[in-house]
Amino acid sequence: MDTRNDMLRKLKGRQDGYSLDRAFYIDPDYYRQDLENIWYKDWLFIGHDCEIPRAGNYFTVQVGDYPVVITRDRQGAIRALHNSCRHRGSRVCTQAKGSSAKLVCPYHQWTYELDGSLLFARQMGEDFDKAAHSLKPIHCETVGGYIFINLSEKPMDFTAFRDMALPYLAPHRLGETKVAFESTIIEKGNWKLVWENNRECYHCAANHPELCRTYPEAPTATGVQGAKDDPVIAEHWAKCEAEGLPSEFKMSPTGQFRAARMPLVDNAESYTMSGARAVRRALSADVSQSQIGTLLMFHYPTTWNHVLADHAITFRVLPLGPELTQVTTKWLVNKDAVEGVDYNLDELTHVWTETNDQDRQIVEENAFGIRSPAYEPGPYSPEHEGGVMQFVEWYCKFMEQRLAGDAAPLSRVA
Repeated sequence: MDTRNDMLRKLKGRQDGYSLDRAFYIDPDYYRQDLENIWYKDWLFIGHDCEIPRAGNYFTVQVGDYPVVITRDRQGAIRALHNSCRHRGSRVCTQAKGSSAKLVCPYHQWTYELDGSLLFARQMGEDFDKAAHSLKPIHCETVGGYIFINLSEKPMDFTAFRDMALPYLAPHRLGETKVAFESTIIEKGNWKLVWENNRECYHCAANHPELCRTYPEAPTATGVQGAKDDPVIAEHWAKCEAEGLPSEFKMSPTGQFRAARMPLVDNAESYTMSGARAVRRALSADVSQSQIGTLLMFHYPTTWNHVLADHAITFRVLPLGPELTQVTTKWLVNKDAVEGVDYNLDELTHVWTETNDQDRQIVEENAFGIRSPAYEPGPYSPEHEGGVMQFVEWYCKFMEQRLAGDAAPLSRVA
């Protein structure tokens, strides 16, 4: 079967406002096309500056077939490198994170500098050229404390995202924070189901009792339509903007990334069971205002985020297979905040730990039902699932263009 043309045919024939055909969620060949055309071509959120504060710090990650290591070199620059030894391909860094003066392959001890240049390779002959065997670099950019990588040879321009995101992120100084807690869960469902579930709160009242104490169920808060016409949101934007915090909804022309600052329920300050702040020490000295709500930032296909006055929660999505997705959540606090003094870890993490597990169950039940041969695409709610429709539209447009060889957008079949 010609998977590429089969996908194009189904994308062109897709009914607007409906979920995708079954194959997009379960088929291994469709999944491979997702990897090749999105995950290996787009900018991907991979971690935070604060995770590698000193020279020699590193962390590793797997993106599809690519093992990657992120390091901070001796000049303080953040580097992304293919974690594959130039000798015989073994992984050089095998731990999830660590610190090392050099990067040493455990197989034959080929030794690399923190910027990836080869320093030592034992008994390789007089004609061996070390300069030609450095670890291969990966395009890497940072903005507002976030690290993004791009696996393609000629990456898309990062400037548009930087220009949009930096004004929103800068006051929170996330590059000067620390990770108070990190969790990784595996959801038995396609990565697109994880995103579709995230992009609506139609399911929240019945499934997220902890989150609903502080996060509004209103589709104007979660979706992409009507926020400026919601008087509560409009008032919140005006208040925050007057206090020097960029807050109004902005979205890229492609629909790939966006940001807005949303109010929490009943003037809550944080994602806690009481609505009070989880951390006594403010996340940033530059943000002293109260009741600023949550800065929501999205960048498909890898991240959604909540940045509050007292802490930030960041989420990273990575595909592991056609029906397997890794979701990593990190709670960031002021670098000087002390556990047990400035915050209680259970109080800080409880709401989103519970919400993540509830979402895992939802995605897995969704995936279970889609495996049925009786499944067919169903209609989204125009009122509550506008965010889902926007995500699916982004995915379909990107895939149509890329499967067609980056030609002009293909016309739809009525």
